[in-house]
Amino acid sequence: MKHIFIINPAAGKRDHRQRVYAMAEALEQKHGLDVSCMLTKSHGHATQLTRSIAETGDAVRFYACGGDGTVNEVANGIAGFDNAAMTVIPIGTGNDFLKNFGPEMLPKFMDAENLWNGEVQQLDLIDCNGIQCLTIACSGIDARIAESVHDFSSSISGKGAYLASVAVNFVARGIGQHWTVTLDDEVIEDDFALVAMCNGRHYGGGFTPMLEARMNDELLHTILVKKISKLQFAALFGKYGSGRYREVPPGIIRVSDAKVVRIQGDDIVTCLDGECSHSTDITLRLSDKKLNFFGPTGCDPNATAK
Repeated sequence: MKHIFIINPAAGKRDHRQRVYAMAEALEQKHGLDVSCMLTKSHGHATQLTRSIAETGDAVRFYACGGDGTVNEVANGIAGFDNAAMTVIPIGTGNDFLKNFGPEMLPKFMDAENLWNGEVQQLDLIDCNGIQCLTIACSGIDARIAESVHDFSSSISGKGAYLASVAVNFVARGIGQHWTVTLDDEVIEDDFALVAMCNGRHYGGGFTPMLEARMNDELLHTILVKKISKLQFAALFGKYGSGRYREVPPGIIRVSDAKVVRIQGDDIVTCLDGECSHSTDITLRLSDKKLNFFGPTGCDPNATAK
């Protein structure tokens, strides 16, 4: 069994490489493991590295050392490979994926000694035009906010950077876009503020729009928010962000368990685990691939589910 640390040297606000190297060396010396470290050099490099190794068929455990973007890249590299599994050592800024396991687990994920022999469990994934997403795939104003949040993350951390980005997008840009959204066989043409498909619960530095979402039940929940005035948006944003969508007046928010969701429109910004892209046609569905994940003893990807 190989144990490979995939390190994003640009993650977080300080250089964590020496700490990760020390953890890797400790595993090798204490447990006699086959351990190595690899640095990512560019966007998408973690996917290339992990996929090429998984394709050899060798049994391997990957340690994604970075933020949610690094986690997403490693997941895309190994999804569907039975011989490969991954875990996370959080050295990024948001680390929203690990919030699904509950706050008491975060310190345990910080030390590879708690991870290396953890039991493997399978997690569901969202397929977005062939790219895998672990937690939430959002399109619309939420994705535009996520795209610009990096402008503030160097000076403001976590939820503060997200709120700053909300303020800028709220003031400078419109709330909605005209889209055609297809929920399985139902076609809806309307103005939407956002469409978010949820496998997990946490994104945007701590927002939890769908507390019912579970990461291993083969069920995805999609939230559709219609275009509303800026005043209405400001009033409902807190309820949406804390999973209290049922308290929003009827006709604004809809929740669907559609198996396939398609969004068509001009310049759709979509965010997958913090990674943003632009397109005009997006299809979201439960992926036919599973992700092998290991972590500390007793960790539960649905610990924060309601």
